[in-house]
Amino acid sequence: MAVYTQVSAEALARFLARFDVGDLVSAKGIAEGVENSNYLVETTRDRFILTLYERRVSAGDLPYFLSLLDHLAAQGLPVPPAIADANGRAIHQVEGRPACLIRFLTGVSVSNPTSAQALAAGDALGRMHAALADFPGQRDNNMGQPHWQPLYERCGTSLDDIAPGLHRDLGVAIADLAAIWPHHLPRTTIHADLFPDNVLMLGERITGLIDFYFACTDIRLYDLAVMHAAWSFDATGTGHDAAVGDALVAGYARHFPLSKEDRSAFPGLAVGACIRFTLSRAWDWLNTPADALVTRKDPLAFWRRVRMYDPALASRLPTLA
Repeated sequence: MAVYTQVSAEALARFLARFDVGDLVSAKGIAEGVENSNYLVETTRDRFILTLYERRVSAGDLPYFLSLLDHLAAQGLPVPPAIADANGRAIHQVEGRPACLIRFLTGVSVSNPTSAQALAAGDALGRMHAALADFPGQRDNNMGQPHWQPLYERCGTSLDDIAPGLHRDLGVAIADLAAIWPHHLPRTTIHADLFPDNVLMLGERITGLIDFYFACTDIRLYDLAVMHAAWSFDATGTGHDAAVGDALVAGYARHFPLSKEDRSAFPGLAVGACIRFTLSRAWDWLNTPADALVTRKDPLAFWRRVRMYDPALASRLPTLA
């Protein structure tokens, strides 16, 4: 979440008048994340999230995302469906951007998850994948493995402004992984971005799974690899908590036990997650507007994680040696 587009109180009040949600009391921009503009909105009746879709989220993809949330909500998953206005419309325009008013979920995102919280989160991912077995929607993962090389080329040698030699080393890693990527593993709809800040909790109980705007059709196990890379390291990417990672896998395995083939492929999928987020963070680092209310994320924090997942590869890369 972030704020790129400023919404005036007058524009927000006019927008809320389309809904049966009460009158505007307050609105506050949410700075976390990098993808969309988000506001916490309080009315005389309740709290909501206003999301304005920017940058990577195409307006044409919104019906897919909203139908996905409706499908999961209907099966009892704690997700935040969009709210329809008096005419039954959920997708709107605010300040020239596609926008939705989204139900607010209680809970907090943990910064340093415990093993028990990771177990619950892994279990929630497994329940989500099980609930999506009959979801008919399809969407290409536009941040998936086939798209890494083009994004890498768009970043170009500016990657060396982030760390000398990063351009060369990322190119080597992308090529190596392309040769072993397990395209044959089972595919489904995945979240693809289930970081701790996209999971709401009260204690060890999951109260919300949010931010589905990278959801897509891809290798099911890749979703768990993304979570493992996001949850089991510290913010710098240098400290790894094996117990948290093991708990994630154990929670997930309640629903989808990992086969020998899955376990063999998992480190490569996790390296892929590291490359994906290194690239997207590098692009954002190099291209985020200076006046945006947004927290830029360190691209090297995910790059460093490669050392744990593939020491042999890391030993060939000067930026990781």
